[in-house]
Amino acid sequence: MRRSSAASPAPSAAALSSSGPLGQPSPPSAGAEQKTAIQVIERLVSLLDALAAQDDPVSLKDLSARTGLHPSTAHRILNDLVIARFVDRGEPGSYQLGMRLLELGNLVKSRLSVRDAALGPMRELHRATSQPVNLSIRQGDEIVYIERALSERSGMQVVRAVGGRAPLHLTSVGKLFLAADEPKNIRSYVNRTGLAGHTHNSITDPVRLDRELAMVRSRGYARDNEELELGVRCIAAGIRDDVGKLVAGLSISAPADFVQDDWIELLCRTASEISQALGYEVGDT
Repeated sequence: MRRSSAASPAPSAAALSSSGPLGQPSPPSAGAEQKTAIQVIERLVSLLDALAAQDDPVSLKDLSARTGLHPSTAHRILNDLVIARFVDRGEPGSYQLGMRLLELGNLVKSRLSVRDAALGPMRELHRATSQPVNLSIRQGDEIVYIERALSERSGMQVVRAVGGRAPLHLTSVGKLFLAADEPKNIRSYVNRTGLAGHTHNSITDPVRLDRELAMVRSRGYARDNEELELGVRCIAAGIRDDVGKLVAGLSISAPADFVQDDWIELLCRTASEISQALGYEVGDT
């Protein structure tokens, strides 16, 4: 029997272009791989968000319904997250957020710096007011200035440089810390310091200090009416961390006859912005 000499059909140009060497299928393009990776990350994040929204362990079925992922897809990603300790597997078929997330969260928190978070907003506030903007923290019975934004156009000589200290009851930021303290701690402060004054405007009477601190709590900000230095007035708003603790104060210093109430809203908004950068959620306190 004679063998046919007809040649097999040649592969089309399209087939060749989609094939690798020797006609093997080409590997996925870089663009396709990137799209797949992004899709996996989006699915992973959607699962973590769904777990974060629930206090109790969540079943695979519920996670699939909440994320819109097919159960097999959700299960595969969850297994990888369990291996990496981002997710813990509780009772059979249920999942919850894992300890690895807490470890990473604590690491991020430990690297957060009040000064780093505040520096940019402080400069913006200084540009808006043209006055010195101070960042202070509490150390014992004093505040310590840890950063300042100012320029030659501020028009005011700053007496206390960064690193300088001042009594709590004579400064706007110090009053914020006293107002946030327990009554017994405030009494102890009064007894330790005797409420020594620096000017004729200084608060040296415990009853008057109590009234002042009540106003601070009511307003949400504090004032210094030439109580530390004659000719200088300050207004301050508090900065809180991720658990709502008062950790610093932001203040504007200005010549006594130039302080403007219009700055208060801007100051409080800036302090809130810094607090949120530290993890504080407005409305927590």
